[in-house]
Amino acid sequence: MSVFIYIVVFLFSVIIHEVAHGYVAHLRGDDTAKIFGRITLNPLSHIELFGSIILPALLLIIKAPIFFGWARPIPINVKNLKNPKVDIPIVSFAGPAANMFLAIFSGLGVRLIAAMPDFETGFGGSVESFLYIMLTVNIVLAFINLIPIPPLDGSKAITYFLPRDIATRYLNLNPFVCLAILFVLLSSGIVWRFMYTAINLFVANLSGVAF
Repeated sequence: MSVFIYIVVFLFSVIIHEVAHGYVAHLRGDDTAKIFGRITLNPLSHIELFGSIILPALLLIIKAPIFFGWARPIPINVKNLKNPKVDIPIVSFAGPAANMFLAIFSGLGVRLIAAMPDFETGFGGSVESFLYIMLTVNIVLAFINLIPIPPLDGSKAITYFLPRDIATRYLNLNPFVCLAILFVLLSSGIVWRFMYTAINLFVANLSGVAF
């Protein structure tokens, strides 16, 4: 049951993440995502079978030290953006920012329920557990997506600081090789220890409960 809840929360969170990309791109002049019907909460428009369901479920079942997955990327035509150099980082940050907003909202919910002991011992306890899962999943998604390795959002954000030709070559690196490198980095004890400390800090401060 807990795996199912994690998958539901994960799907909702990555959908909000992708919709945020599309909506901010729309605000900055690119309607590609809107034209393709991707600025929607309909899961069928965003789910990618392996990245959205199979891989996350497998990692949870085998109790892997990392949690990872993705939804179908939002289509964006950078040529339509008002100021691509500035707008690409803004659009890229929109996804992690949406995850942070969900995390903050969930953390406040956990604190509110914890402040009502009578409610917490009943139905509130289930809501509190759900919100805590929502909090942790979204913190993890935000942190991982900010890693500057293509095709993650962090790689697009740093293009603001790179010459155009270098930025283009960087973003066009083989995504499968990059994902393999990312997986190795996240699986390594040193990187995970750093991320675990940072994630725990955020989760503890937002909810009052350690990760």
